Formats: sequence, C-alpha cells, structure tokens
Amino acid sequence: MSGQPEPSIEVHLKEGDLQAALTQDVLRGLQDPEGKWLPPVWFYDDRGSELFDEITRIPEYYLYRAERRLLEAHADEIAEISQAEVLVELGAGTCEKSRILLDAMRRSGSLETYVPLDVSDTTLLNAAMSICEEYPGLDVHAVVADFILHVDRIPANGRRLIAFLGSTIGNLGPDQRKRFFFDLDCVMRAGEHLLLGADLVKDVSRLVAAYDDAKGVTAEFNKNVLNVLNRELGADFDPSQFEHVAIYNEKSSHIEMRLRSLLDQTVFIKQLGIEVPFDRGEDLLTETSAKFTREALESELFAAGLVVKRMWEDAEGFLLTLAAPYC
Repeated sequence: MSGQPEPSIEVHLKEGDLQAALTQDVLRGLQDPEGKWLPPVWFYDDRGSELFDEITRIPEYYLYRAERRLLEAHADEIAEISQAEVLVELGAGTCEKSRILLDAMRRSGSLETYVPLDVSDTTLLNAAMSICEEYPGLDVHAVVADFILHVDRIPANGRRLIAFLGSTIGNLGPDQRKRFFFDLDCVMRAGEHLLLGADLVKDVSRLVAAYDDAKGVTAEFNKNVLNVLNRELGADFDPSQFEHVAIYNEKSSHIEMRLRSLLDQTVFIKQLGIEVPFDRGEDLLTETSAKFTREALESELFAAGLVVKRMWEDAEGFLLTLAAPYC
C-alpha cells in the first residue's frame, strides 16, 4: 500500500452508456431536416480536453480569467454566506477552480467533503487523486455521471454548495436550462446554495473573438469533434474540408460555433451504416453559448424556485451568482 489517501468513486455512467448516447445524438443530429447539429459534450475526448485547457489561456478567451478573478476575490464571502460543509462541482474537469473554493471553505472551518462530478472517469479520477494529496483529511467522493441526467444522484451528506462554473450553463438551451434549474431546486435543501458562472451580453466583436481566436486553437477544438466521430463510429470525416465559424445570434443572445463544409461531400459513418451528405457552405452546428443579462438570469432562477443572494460582476463582463431555494 502506498499510504496515499484515495477518493471514493460512484459510477452512474459507463462507457457503454456514452457510446449509446453518442450514437443517438449522431443519428438525430446529423439527419435533422431542419439543420445538422451535435451537442458540445462530444468535444471532450482527451485531445479536446487538452485543447480546451489551451483555450482558457489565450488572450481572447476572457471567460476563464474573469471567473477566476471573481472566485479569488469573493471565495471567502461565498464560504461565509453558504456555510457549506460539502462542495459539489458539476462538470468538474481538472478541478482547478475548485481549489479556490476549497481553500476558502477550509479557512472558514466548515469544509468536510468535496464531490467532483463529470462524465470522464479518467480525468475525474486523476483530478480527485490530486485533490486528496493536496488536502489531507478531506473526504473526496468522485461521481461519474451526467449533470443533466443524474442531478438526483448527487450525494446529500452535509450542507452543500453546488458549483456550476465556466459558463457551461450557456451551453444549455432555454428549455434545458428551465428543466435543469427546476431539477436542482428539487434536490437542494433549505440552507444549501448554487454558485453559477455565466457570461454577460457585451460587444459582439469581443464575444466572437473569444470563440474564434487568432491562433486557431478554438478552430482545432471545434474540428476535433469530427475526429471523435471518426474514431468512435468509424466515420470518414476529413476535418480539413470544414471551416470553423463563430457567429453571434442577436435574436437568441448566444454565440454559435459551426463547422462549414468547404465542398459538396458525403460522409460515411460505418458503425451506423449511414451516409451524411453536405452541400458546399452547409453548416454543422456544434455549440451554442448563451449570453445573459443579470435580470434575465435572476428571472430564470426565480422561475425554478431559486432566489439570488449575491451577484458579482467582473470588469470583463462575467457574472458569478449565488442562489438558494426560496422555500
């Protein structure tokens, strides 16, 4: 035995579940007569995760640094208000920002347990092991799950602060957000809090640049989803025959990331036995990222039963919101 502390692990999502979900999404999304689409969850294989980590460090991508500044400035206040004993992080990834909250909760004297939740068991386990080593005595309970499907599986031992950071909430459409907030409210108890990171509406040129950087890292990240389909489903996409496009939809207040076909082509997906035709100039929608106003976000939360306790806004137009059930 190494003597090193180890996290406990709870698995609600297995490899076969992910393969089945990918198959369903591809069949629905690439054959949708109203326009081809894929959900952004499929960006994040090992290479996609590496590329996103690189994206967080490029100059145009203000979201990461703005949220981090807010956490560093207000983590102690968040810990004091929430008095949480358990930090739950949805979509935890490498748990990098979690450390700011963990440090503040430890300073407040309330911290007992950390619950990172993500779909990638390998990334999650590695991150959870690191947290165990860095925070001796902390109970680390990793949960392999989908934060949309398995909200009701979040461990409920102790008063919780549920963190949903990185503006991931923006990847959910209005109906999905409504359901997600409602489901969260249903599992949260009196005295518990939600900490939400969300990007605000701002100058269009700044928004678009954050999703179409000069180095082309975001373009590579976007095209990587085609490599995922090639590997997992035996597709024969040629990523070089697609162009990365980022546009701001002012009517819906969201950024759209698209892959635009550079020529007439047909892609064969071997494991599904289907051919997918693309016309020259036809788009495959791979991500939407909603941008909020403070008032609109507060209204969405309230409609689901969550009352805003604090809002902190960064100079670059990013918002941290602390909310709690109103019953």
